[in-house]
Amino acid sequence: MATQYPIVTKTVPTFYFVGVTTNQSSIMKVFPRWMGALGRPDVVIEGIDHLIHDAPEAYRATVAQIKYDPLSLGGLVTTHKIDLLEAARDMFDVIDSSSALLGEASCISKRDGKLVAHAKDPLTSGLSLDAILVENYFGRTGGHVLCFGAGGSGKAMALHWINKPNAGDRPERMVVVNRSQGRLDQLQAMVERLETDIAFEYIQNADPVRNDAIMARMPEYSIVINATGMGKDTPGSPVTDAGLFPKYGIAWEINYRGELDFWHQAMAQRGSRNVTVEDGWLYFVHGWTQVIAEVLHIDIDQETFDRLEAIAEELRPPLELKPRGA
Repeated sequence: MATQYPIVTKTVPTFYFVGVTTNQSSIMKVFPRWMGALGRPDVVIEGIDHLIHDAPEAYRATVAQIKYDPLSLGGLVTTHKIDLLEAARDMFDVIDSSSALLGEASCISKRDGKLVAHAKDPLTSGLSLDAILVENYFGRTGGHVLCFGAGGSGKAMALHWINKPNAGDRPERMVVVNRSQGRLDQLQAMVERLETDIAFEYIQNADPVRNDAIMARMPEYSIVINATGMGKDTPGSPVTDAGLFPKYGIAWEINYRGELDFWHQAMAQRGSRNVTVEDGWLYFVHGWTQVIAEVLHIDIDQETFDRLEAIAEELRPPLELKPRGA
């Protein structure tokens, strides 16, 4: 089929990873092992790096490669999932309901000759959060949620909690802070289309010192999430080293690699503030396995997931505390 974009004709089945620094991801070592375990050693992975908020034509070229090359099977999109869908919405034959609601494509697959956009984050973030939180966490503790970042991951977490059927599993209040207003407006528009008893607060701010003050107002046992990409895709953290995490709360850094300043800040307060600190490794494993299942049209049951998780754990890079300050 004719296209204005140059298409590379692949000679082997190819799964794409659309990101920023894809070669630094553990998936490049994990993926071949997973393919062997799943009986698909013929499938290779290829990274496509884009600038953050890249030109629409760059995203369209990536989608065209997947759409028009028969052996380009699909792929996983991180960081760019909102921008990519906004740039190439018309190139998809099917946009699933979650993708349409969230305005993002975190997974691209082919089904019956049609190119499909999926949003897997509500499922993958939900699986990760359910592993972190005990049942009735909010009902038992009275904690709230502070999420730095209103992009795809932040929106997916909001949707996850909105859809929780039991009141004790939903926070009474969720505060979302983002550097730009546009992402906040998109999140607010999504929330207003749904029925929820969660009180949402939207704050446009890029100053880490002000974020410290926002975090200081959160009640004990609150969950603070870094969903900004800072510490992986861009330098720094949404808060300063002086910021105080909620006592007895949970700090979740949704990334597992990079400088991870937010993770280090939270780890420094485990003793003084009784903070439980989580990284993004389980989120990484859930996210990739869900997208692989969709793109390769295979079922990954619990037994298979456990086997893949064990393989990934063997290749997991160490997280080491670094001295801060001084």
